[in-house]
Amino acid sequence: MALVKPHNRWIIVASYLLALMLSVFPLFYEARWLRPEFLALFVIFWAIRLPQQLSLLWVFLAGCWLDVLEGVVLGQHALALVLVAYLALLVHKRMQHYVSWQQLLVVMAIIAVHQLLDNWIHSFQGGAAANLDFLMPAFISALLWPLVREGLDRLRNRFRVT
Repeated sequence: MALVKPHNRWIIVASYLLALMLSVFPLFYEARWLRPEFLALFVIFWAIRLPQQLSLLWVFLAGCWLDVLEGVVLGQHALALVLVAYLALLVHKRMQHYVSWQQLLVVMAIIAVHQLLDNWIHSFQGGAAANLDFLMPAFISALLWPLVREGLDRLRNRFRVT
């Protein structure tokens, strides 16, 4: 059995950089709970499509970069994103066979776990959300999942990322 040599893996890192830029794009204060978790969505996509190429080190570093950009405790997003990658790797074979609405539910559940962990760590600093508004990005991200999946699939096919 011949091993497949990785090809155009830089697209994965470039997509993480795009997700980082989208994650810190300025929004007005009232919309802060409506921002999708772009980096988590991209990590889920690459974990499902190319699980053998997913680098937890790159996921951790991207999470650290997001921590620095948002000015939160170093490792807060990094830990949550590694957990997202782990959960996505656990279900990656099943996700490829799910229809869109089932994928939406799985993505929403994974990102909800991300938000719960993120809010829990944030609560140690005294800044936890008073209600369940912090779970709204999981819902918004799940609604964007078909667009993200289609866009990254086209990018993956165009550049033949393997």
